[in-house]
Amino acid sequence: MSKEASKIIPHEVVRLDVAVHENYDDFRRRFESAVPAWNADRGRKLIEGRTPWPEMIANVAASAPNEFLLYWSLDLSPLMSLAGNTRRATEYLMGNHIIAEAMYRHNPAVGLYVPLRCLIYESEEGTRFAIDQPSTALASLGRSDIAQVGHDLDRKLAKLFKVLGIETPAALPEGREASA
Repeated sequence: MSKEASKIIPHEVVRLDVAVHENYDDFRRRFESAVPAWNADRGRKLIEGRTPWPEMIANVAASAPNEFLLYWSLDLSPLMSLAGNTRRATEYLMGNHIIAEAMYRHNPAVGLYVPLRCLIYESEEGTRFAIDQPSTALASLGRSDIAQVGHDLDRKLAKLFKVLGIETPAALPEGREASA
């Protein structure tokens, strides 16, 4: 077993916090429709059955029309309302385990950043969607093969923003093109 010293790795992450021009409930429904939930029961059966990876790839392709799946969600609103908070927020873990595997093989620490954590929330200005830019989070792992997948995730995220009809931030590839 390696006795490598502990590491402290400071890194900067870009958060994308985008105005959504519709109400919270409607956007949340559209988001959950565009990014369907991963069927955990089916996933368990695929794992228990030792499904070959090519079959898993086909399963995800058929399940994720916009290349992302929802693995988990938490409506923070009921708990936070106990302290008198009235603004709603729902947190999600969104990803694609086929894409994640392309990085995991190089460094399992990618699990710190994928699935992607995102939030739909109400602010004083209205509904917002927030997510950390994948390439900036994954850059901290210091591997070009992981960084490339991070940039691919940026492009996929930009496509999802278009599907959702929300502004693509300039930090994402398609956002830079739109603002040029």
